[in-house]
Amino acid sequence: MEVTKERTATQYLLSAPVIVAALGYFVDIYDLLLFGIVRIPSLTELGLNEAERSVQGASILNWQMSGLLIGGILWGVLGDKKGRLSVLFGSIITYSIANFACGFVHDVSIYKLFRFVAGVGLAGELGAGITLVSESLPKRLRAIGASVVAGVGLLGAVAAYFTVELFSWRYAYFTGGGLGILLLFLRIGVFESGMFKSMQDFDELKRGSLLSFFTDKSRLKLYLKCIGIGLPTWYVIGILATFSNEFGKALHIAENVKPGLAVMWCYVGLASGDLLSGVISYYLESRRKAVGLFMLFTLIGSIIYLYA
Repeated sequence: MEVTKERTATQYLLSAPVIVAALGYFVDIYDLLLFGIVRIPSLTELGLNEAERSVQGASILNWQMSGLLIGGILWGVLGDKKGRLSVLFGSIITYSIANFACGFVHDVSIYKLFRFVAGVGLAGELGAGITLVSESLPKRLRAIGASVVAGVGLLGAVAAYFTVELFSWRYAYFTGGGLGILLLFLRIGVFESGMFKSMQDFDELKRGSLLSFFTDKSRLKLYLKCIGIGLPTWYVIGILATFSNEFGKALHIAENVKPGLAVMWCYVGLASGDLLSGVISYYLESRRKAVGLFMLFTLIGSIIYLYA
């Protein structure tokens, strides 16, 4: 009788699903934050003045976020019905094509449309990738696994900044599309999670039912809490960092503030915090305490940013 050796924590964390998910999140964040980094150079080249760059830049970002909202629901439902890998393939193809298209835009309205489509595609990558990793790891390693994926992935913002600095904003979009296609080939070698396969045997399970969030009071409460946890993070990234040049003027900072650089440093901190949060939650044996601690850091940092 053959004895199966139990894999070590390192072997689990260096497995194909974790590595590919980390690379996938890297590309996802690269593309997600790219507009925030190229907002000023791209809109300037399209002929917009300072006031128009502010208004239209916020509008394009809103279109991208609307795509993320719709895509999050769409890919979440499809992921439960068809599997995590099918969502990953579909989302990667969607945002890769949209990013290639963004590199050719010459009109603000078309720019909004393509960022919306990119947002729809980008919403599927992180959700499906993290779900696949969580379902592939033992319970004790899920927090660290998710932190590894997020920590490595968030460095995509750093790569996006230097791509824009070294090349033009159009080539930065082309690079994002190309990275997505390369990622698609890497995904081919990753298998569906065993947890999802086991669920397929139960016909009575209503997989992908959006109404299930609203039919159970405790589940709805938990869902709203998760949304609340995410709001401060996006406030810092999407408002404080992305529009840091305008905050700089309002705070009477003499030096010209570069939003792309602000976004990059914000994500350096996020990557460090993500890697640290997994370790802290592991040793505290409580994800809730770790989340509370890091939300306190976010509050303190935001107050210093606005009032120091």
